[in-house]
Amino acid sequence: MTEESNLLVERDGRGVARVTLHRPAVLNAFDEALIARLTETFESLSNDAAVRVVVLMSQGRSFCAGADIEWMRRAAANDQAANLEDARRFARMMAAIDRCNKPVVARIQGGAYGGGVGLACAADIAIASEHAKFAVSEAKFGILPAVIGPYVVNAVGPRQARRLALTCTVVGAAEALAMGLVQQVVAADQLDAAVEQCIAELLANGPAAQAEIKTLFAQLSVGPVTAPVQELTAQTISRVRSTGEAREGFAAFLEKRPASWRH
Repeated sequence: MTEESNLLVERDGRGVARVTLHRPAVLNAFDEALIARLTETFESLSNDAAVRVVVLMSQGRSFCAGADIEWMRRAAANDQAANLEDARRFARMMAAIDRCNKPVVARIQGGAYGGGVGLACAADIAIASEHAKFAVSEAKFGILPAVIGPYVVNAVGPRQARRLALTCTVVGAAEALAMGLVQQVVAADQLDAAVEQCIAELLANGPAAQAEIKTLFAQLSVGPVTAPVQELTAQTISRVRSTGEAREGFAAFLEKRPASWRH
């Protein structure tokens, strides 16, 4: 395990990295230091061949309260140029999570507000306790969810995203599940078991294939399947079929044995 005051990173022998927000006194809210650490951590894990799955989690009763109010107060006192650089650092952090080429699972045990909703939406899979609550709350402070906006829109669609951002309404876990903000809701005492089940399913599949899935799906949008999209998908599968991982996967299936990545 590696530890900083604001973030814990732990890896196990399976290649599962647990990244834990560690600012429980402020409900795991972001500040400049935590943003920098999260960016560095996810960029490093994305390039680490020994890592198979990343679990994003937190300590305490809340998942993430979004922006630390003291950080926002400091930002408000800065000029536009300084605010732009600050916002770019936040955008890089969100992109590092979204573009991590390993599956990212968010474990959400409690409240997720503002940027905390962004984290849930940037993860590939979000599993929540029945006690979790969500709110895109920026407009309460006279600002808007600009940097997290694309991730929220991708997760729940434009109309639900507009509703969440305009009203700042708090939604419970069941409603978050219905709109696609999370993909699974379980009893609080079953949260870790549900995350472990998801990890087991992820580890059963080819790591290079999972990276290819994330790369390809990031280029696809809802709408007509155009000729360029058809060509992109054909080029991708023709290339991947000839890889060593694909040959091993087909061989393991035909020989009725576990594939090499499952050991």
